[in-house]
Amino acid sequence: MTPSEQAAFARRALPLLDLTDLSDSCTETGIDALCAKARAGGAAAICVWPQFVTRGARALAGTGIAIATVINFPKGGEDVERAVEDTEEALGDGAQEIDLVLPYRAFLQGDERPAREMIEAVRGLCDGDRLLKVILETGELRSPEAITAASRLALEAGADFLKTSTGKSPVSATLDAASAMLTVIRDHRGARPAGLKISGGLRSLADAEPYLALADTVMGPNWASPARFRFGASSLYAELVAARDAVP
Repeated sequence: MTPSEQAAFARRALPLLDLTDLSDSCTETGIDALCAKARAGGAAAICVWPQFVTRGARALAGTGIAIATVINFPKGGEDVERAVEDTEEALGDGAQEIDLVLPYRAFLQGDERPAREMIEAVRGLCDGDRLLKVILETGELRSPEAITAASRLALEAGADFLKTSTGKSPVSATLDAASAMLTVIRDHRGARPAGLKISGGLRSLADAEPYLALADTVMGPNWASPARFRFGASSLYAELVAARDAVP
């Protein structure tokens, strides 16, 4: 991309960012820094561990930047009751978006019940404007057929967004996985519109640009907005800001 093209992409991508800190070493100071970046860059949301939701909600009150947190993360277990309890607590602390890991191991073994029950139960708590994003962990599902089937299940059970990855598995987002997910989202939108979040392995404009181009191709050039498309990639932030500011 030319500098002008990079600047145009950066201006488009920054409002789509879910700035994220799900590191094991995350601290309250780190959350404060993340919130400051979100305000400066105009991000869509921050995504943090449940114990930091209250701090993020206080720091970003009145900004329009959402607070997302993770449930059943990162292992994708099958304990529906625990997922419900954790979701209730997170929503009570001020979370507005729930990123829920699909029980993908059970799904791969042919047992869809835990995934469907968990998504439906958490969906029942995410009322009003509160979003449910279901993390498929596509690097573990691997095949386009499994990714397609998991995408359909998640949307049928009430997901507002499909999300590629936790960022904790050896293989994170791929264009093939995103293409399969977008195809299901496109085919499902007559019943219920949904969005896509690309997460894991995005560290540069060159990494991110093909995903937005893919969304434009599959869904149409005006589809990708914060309500329908997100990048879960804090590593992109500095490069996007630099590219945006390089061309007036």
